[in-house]
Amino acid sequence: MTGLRVNGTAVATVVDDPDLDTRLAPRPYLHPVRTLSGTVVTGELPEDHPWHLGVSVTCQDVDGVNLWGGRTYVRGEGYVWRDDHGRIVADDRTELPDGYTQRLSWQDGAGRVVLREERSVRARAAASGWELSLGYALSAPTVKEVHLGSPATNGRTGGAGYGGFFWRATGGEAVAFTSTGDEPHGSDADWLAVTVGDAYTLVFRGLAGRDRWFVRLEEYVGVCQALAWEQPLRIVPGTPLIRDIRVLVADGVLSREAIAAHVAEAAI
Repeated sequence: MTGLRVNGTAVATVVDDPDLDTRLAPRPYLHPVRTLSGTVVTGELPEDHPWHLGVSVTCQDVDGVNLWGGRTYVRGEGYVWRDDHGRIVADDRTELPDGYTQRLSWQDGAGRVVLREERSVRARAAASGWELSLGYALSAPTVKEVHLGSPATNGRTGGAGYGGFFWRATGGEAVAFTSTGDEPHGSDADWLAVTVGDAYTLVFRGLAGRDRWFVRLEEYVGVCQALAWEQPLRIVPGTPLIRDIRVLVADGVLSREAIAAHVAEAAI
């Protein structure tokens, strides 16, 4: 395990090869992630959803392979335990002054590659705290298309279109709001903010295409950049699916004005 630092301060630990039950869909992740003052802002292996692993990129349905962990949502049956879990393997990693890049293989239970990924993870100082940048490109490993799905695309109602970049936060009384003032869950707003008590604020950016924000504040606090919100997403051979997610991690509660100023500065 190594970590990310901002001006010498440790802000995140990198877990590349977790020793976990296959039903948890083992994969590389970041945990703990901290504010500059040291407040932990990610959860790992929580009792309610033990397959939630800090900050990761994952999906419940990749051509029928469950890389999210837990039960699989089956149309007409609901959530059921199935022998369909895979894992994401870090093939290599190249260290950078402010982070790292790596190549990963998304595999089914037999070790067959169902997706290839190139990932870039970086950390930089920001006026209100520090910002995580996690860019990824998902590619079909053969000449066949790859289909990404979610519980929503498999029949679950209520906005369960999760799958993609996912952040499991620590528990507490949480509030979410967006740049547009729309309902956060299901929004396609430019940015989404979550405050947990008076301890910290997270500001998420980076939706593209038909992505939506999946936001959970009850039972647990989590945010997902949902790739297959209502319809399956196709990855065509030779055309990678590319996303670049940015998350501002700040101590305390940031105002809407402070967040807007950060976003404007980051865009310069």
